[in-house]
Amino acid sequence: MALSSLWAVGLVVALSFLTASADIVETSFHVKNLTVNRFCQDQVITAVNGSLPGPTLRVKEGDTVVVHVFNKSPYNLTIHWHGVFQRLTQWADGPEFVTQCPIRPGGNYTYRFNLTGQEGTLWWHAHSQWLRATVYGALIIRPRDGQKYPFVKPYREDTIMLGEWWNADPNEVESSALATGRAPVNSDAYTVNGWPGDMNTCRSNITYRLDVVPGRTYLLRIINAALNTQFFFKIANHNLTVVAVDAAYTNPFQTDVLVLGPGQTTDVLLTANQSPGLYYMAAQPYNSAVGVPFNDNSTTAILAYQNAIQTTPILPALPAFNDTPTAFTFSSNLTGLVTSPFWSPVPQTVDENMFITMGLGLSECGANQTCQGIFAQRMAASMNNHSFVLPPRISLLEAFFRNVSGVYTTDFPDQPPSVFDYTNINNTFNQSLLMTPKLTSVKKVKFNSTVQIVFQNTALIGIENHPMHLHGFNFHVLAQGFGNYDPVNDSRKFNFVNPQERNTLGVPVGGWAVIRFRANNPGVWFIHCHLEVHLPWGLGTAFLVENGGTAESTLPPPPADFPQC
Repeated sequence: MALSSLWAVGLVVALSFLTASADIVETSFHVKNLTVNRFCQDQVITAVNGSLPGPTLRVKEGDTVVVHVFNKSPYNLTIHWHGVFQRLTQWADGPEFVTQCPIRPGGNYTYRFNLTGQEGTLWWHAHSQWLRATVYGALIIRPRDGQKYPFVKPYREDTIMLGEWWNADPNEVESSALATGRAPVNSDAYTVNGWPGDMNTCRSNITYRLDVVPGRTYLLRIINAALNTQFFFKIANHNLTVVAVDAAYTNPFQTDVLVLGPGQTTDVLLTANQSPGLYYMAAQPYNSAVGVPFNDNSTTAILAYQNAIQTTPILPALPAFNDTPTAFTFSSNLTGLVTSPFWSPVPQTVDENMFITMGLGLSECGANQTCQGIFAQRMAASMNNHSFVLPPRISLLEAFFRNVSGVYTTDFPDQPPSVFDYTNINNTFNQSLLMTPKLTSVKKVKFNSTVQIVFQNTALIGIENHPMHLHGFNFHVLAQGFGNYDPVNDSRKFNFVNPQERNTLGVPVGGWAVIRFRANNPGVWFIHCHLEVHLPWGLGTAFLVENGGTAESTLPPPPADFPQC
């Protein structure tokens, strides 16, 4: 048989196997008010299917997911599938007024997307107002039938979702802050799988418990679903082996402490190799901003060995709240697993080279208004001094698809408007640098172009770590460091061999990070800080990726039930 014929037969067999091993996973999300009891008081929250967190979606790589969302809440709603590429399903990405108009109260919308080429831990959450405080859940993608993990098969898997809790309606917390121009009030507690843990004294609180068998190895899928808090996470007396982040496999990395920014996921192997007993899992804030008030509580769950006889769990020694060296050591030592079937080599050429300053600032209070932000102005945030504003009546993606003018501009700059000593704290309240205009400006790039971004933190207003999330893509993290980025010396540190792949990266406090990705997904893709307080202030923009000229590289039309504004 000719070589070409053998290749054709092999291709048919491979495609048949892929088709046969993939399923359609269909479910419904009913989003409505739910009364729960936390801290000895009843609280009405917005929840999915009557639970906090919401339902976990368990699928296999290659599956197609169909989720019917019925909005029975009093709020506008969208659902974002955090980390899903949405190839040819761009209308299902979910950020409000970026890819869709919201699902109005009483309305519904069906999200349809495929998970080919992705394995690991992702999650879903509301992407409108502050609803994701309680509207979130896990998205677990296991290998398809016949495939294996690139690490030892765990005895059992478990999901740990870290959250944030207000004894108030989070949407009202946000709207009150936006109305006055000040920062919102801090959360009242942190949670593990929806519960504050027994470090809080209210009897109505429940502590999540994971029972383990001595000698067994467990895969823990840890997700930071908090709005505004980055966490240190430890399990008393136990080491952890990181095997994946943001649904991308890593080289095994042993550590006794994890760092997770909002939006990030980390998969770890835990071996129950200690004396049978009770051990706390604990998360507490990593607070990188100097002088900014924060909730300094911790949250706990219990790792319980079979036949444990002690009654008081052992508490881990957690880092200091501002332990940036520990946070940086963790995040900078992760590397990608190049033997993974989904590893994508680093693009060696760059078509779009961007240097983006990012941080806080101020915007005009407005005539005849009183604002409570610094210098009596409104708190704001920006990238390259563009403070992003969402369009109010049509999504960016629909405006792009239908060629509607006047909704956005494509003049987001590749460089900041002025060069200054970015991380010098003497510039913290430099009023000549603080004011930022409100704009709906995006960056247009050609299909399949390679984009490199240097994220440069600034010291304006406050200097802190910003977890930056890119929709629609994974990116390679080439390097990261402190101070002002030096294009000559710092570029020599680039890892082109096995850099970590992520969809969310914490740009170091008072520092910089360099990422690179291939824009091979047409549409409009949000890139923004995943600290929810910074999103309505304007710390974001979007990439408008042009069509590529083929059916596989062209944005399809919206589905028939696409929400209307």
